[in-house]
Amino acid sequence: MQFSVYQESHIGGRKVNQDRMGYSFTRDALLLLLADGMGGHLRGEMAAAIAMQTIGTLFQQNATPYIKKPERFLEDSFCAAHREILRYRDSNNLPETPRTTIVACLVQHNHAMWAHCGDSRLYWMRNGQILARTRDHSRIETLIAQGKVDPSERETHPDRNKLFNCLGAPNLPIVEISRRCNLQPGDVMLLCSDGLWSMLPDHILAQRLHDSTIVRAVPELLANAIGIGGKHSDNATALAMMWQGSNSLTDTSTIITNTLPVGAVTSTIQELPTADSAEVATEVDAFNDDEIEKAIEEIRNAIQKSSRITSRN
Repeated sequence: MQFSVYQESHIGGRKVNQDRMGYSFTRDALLLLLADGMGGHLRGEMAAAIAMQTIGTLFQQNATPYIKKPERFLEDSFCAAHREILRYRDSNNLPETPRTTIVACLVQHNHAMWAHCGDSRLYWMRNGQILARTRDHSRIETLIAQGKVDPSERETHPDRNKLFNCLGAPNLPIVEISRRCNLQPGDVMLLCSDGLWSMLPDHILAQRLHDSTIVRAVPELLANAIGIGGKHSDNATALAMMWQGSNSLTDTSTIITNTLPVGAVTSTIQELPTADSAEVATEVDAFNDDEIEKAIEEIRNAIQKSSRITSRN
């Protein structure tokens, strides 16, 4: 595999950055992952961190060196993350369950497949055009699909921020999985939180990522989104990958995995909160280091016991 990847997150005008993003890759598989902790619920940043940790660990355990059953992996790993969030609530006696949206993209054998819960989005782009985009699991998108609301009301409708699907809710998450898509050199996958896509129209995202490298385009897009949102702007996070295929010219930002040993895994998925979260550890809804370490150890133990969910026949 050959690809370029870039990720960045901004806290915006919020006290806590509840967004998390990261990627992991082996010789033959790449996982892109982004979560947006839901601010209307207690400890959304913890829900996002648990989801990232759980799904990332399951990828590392099962990508040997690629995922044998990608559809099953995506669904099972999302459900595993959901259960870990519920267990975190119970073990810490929280009055409510932390919640998070999630979007993941799995790339292997020149194909991409993605899954999501909530309104964190994935865009598949080619030559400045959007080939596919995830549909938000929101009340407004349901009304539009039913023909009850005009698409022009997306930004003003009173139900625009109501989600019906996430990790950590009382009901099981609905894991929406895409078909397998064939990638071509130059294709771009963009995963982003609503702090980005709600501020900038889709065609602007596609055009910027076509006109510039992802290393230049992503910071510019995030800065624009934060600027538009002003002092009340949401957390804004983006993770972009440009597929190089096997015939493209490489540069210093290109990752080439062909020479990696079969068992090697590289990951940027963090176990601890980002600096933005650490800076506000005294906030009521933030979590301290002891809680983090306890949760991570519980997650590791639970994953070791349940890792067979994605590898059984």
